[in-house]
Amino acid sequence: MLQCIFLLSDSGEVMLEKQLTGQRVDRSICVWFWEQAISKGHSSKLQPVIASPTHYLFQILREGITFLACTQVEMPPLMGIEFLCRVADVLTDYLGSLNEDLIKDNFVIVYELLDEMIDNGFPLTTEPNILREMIAPPNLVNKMLSVVTGNSSNMSDTLPGATSSLIPWRTTDPKYAHNEVYVDLVEEIDTIINRDGVMVKCEMYGEVQVNSHLSGVPDLTLSFSNPSILDDVRFHPCVRFRPWESQQILSFVPPDGQFKLMSYRVRKLKSTPIYVKPQLTSDAGTCRVSVMVGIRNDPGKTIDSITVQFQLPPCILSADLTSNHGTVNILANKICSWSIGRIPKDKTPSMSGTLVLETGLERLHVFPTFQASFRIMGVALSGLQIDKLDLRNLPNRPYKGFRALTKAGQFEVRS
Repeated sequence: MLQCIFLLSDSGEVMLEKQLTGQRVDRSICVWFWEQAISKGHSSKLQPVIASPTHYLFQILREGITFLACTQVEMPPLMGIEFLCRVADVLTDYLGSLNEDLIKDNFVIVYELLDEMIDNGFPLTTEPNILREMIAPPNLVNKMLSVVTGNSSNMSDTLPGATSSLIPWRTTDPKYAHNEVYVDLVEEIDTIINRDGVMVKCEMYGEVQVNSHLSGVPDLTLSFSNPSILDDVRFHPCVRFRPWESQQILSFVPPDGQFKLMSYRVRKLKSTPIYVKPQLTSDAGTCRVSVMVGIRNDPGKTIDSITVQFQLPPCILSADLTSNHGTVNILANKICSWSIGRIPKDKTPSMSGTLVLETGLERLHVFPTFQASFRIMGVALSGLQIDKLDLRNLPNRPYKGFRALTKAGQFEVRS
C-alpha cells in the first residue's frame, strides 16, 4: 500500500504531491531523498528501492522528472516500481511528452488521473484506453471552455462500461468499418566494449507493440518461430499465462488502440552491427584523437542515424576535431557529437583532431567513453521472428501488418 506520491523536478523541487491515505507523509522525506541523490551525483544513480529512517521509498526517473512513492508497510517492491512506470507512461500518453512545464500547466489533469489510477494506496484503473473515456486529454478546446465556464475538470459524467467488465482493459463493444491490427518488434541493443576491443556485454531489450483497431471482442493468438531465445519476459495483463507456459504462444483479447503486449531480453549476443574504434595518445600537453566507425556485421538493411558522442574531460581547454564524413560539433556542455548518418560504401568514416590540455598537465589521465547510436528499420537483430497471428470472433477478414526496428540503447566503447 502506497501512502504518498511526489513528482520532483531535476533541481529537487516538489512539483506535485498526492496523499493517498489518511496517514500524511511530510515533505521532509523529499529533502532526505534529494540529499541522497546529491551524494551519489544524480537520482539516476540511486537504487529503485531505498530504505529511509521512516519510510520505504520507490523511485524512477523519466525525462528529468523523479517519480517518488512512499510507504511504511511491507509490500512487493515491483508493484510500487511498476505502478510508477505506469503513471509515467500514462502522463506521457496524455501530455505528448514529459517535462516540468507540462506537469505544471496540466496539474489538474495529473491529479484527476492519479485519483482514478490509485485508490487508498492500491492501484485501480491503469489502462490508458479506459482512462481516456473517464478523463478527456488536454486540448485547446477544453482549455478555452475551462476559461469561459470556470470549470477546469475534464472528468466524464458517466462511468465507462469496461470498469465493470470481465475485460477491464478493453473499450466496451468498439466498432470499425475496417478492422486492422499492426504488430511491431522494437529492440534496443545494449553493448559495452572495453579499451582492448573485447565485448564485455551485449544483450537485447525488446518490446512487442500492438496497434489494434478491431470490432467487438476479438481473440488473438501470436506465435514466434524461435521463442526459446527469450528471457525475462513481461506481459500486458491481457495475456493468458497458461498458453505461454505450455506452448509459448501469446493468447489475448487486445485493448483498443496502441499498447505494449510484452517485453523481453535476449542475452549473450555475439556481435554488433557496427564497430567504433577510438585511439587516444597524449603527451606534451596535447591529446591526439582518432575514431573510426564501420559495419561489423551487415544486417541486410540500411543502418542510418549513426551518431557518436563523448564527453570532453574537464581538463580540456579546447578541441579541434574534423571528419571525412558527417559533421562534428562541440556542444555547450563539452560534449563532442559526430553525426554520421549512413556509412558510405566508398570510404570508412573517421574523425581525428587534437585536444589541448590545461596548463601544467602533460598527459591525459581520464579517458572518455564513446557512446554510439543508430537505427535499423526492417530487422530485429535478436533473431526473433513472428510465425503467425491468428484472429477469431471478427465479422470480416482484418488487415494484419508487421514491422521491426532495432536501435542502439546503451552502446558504450571505452578508450
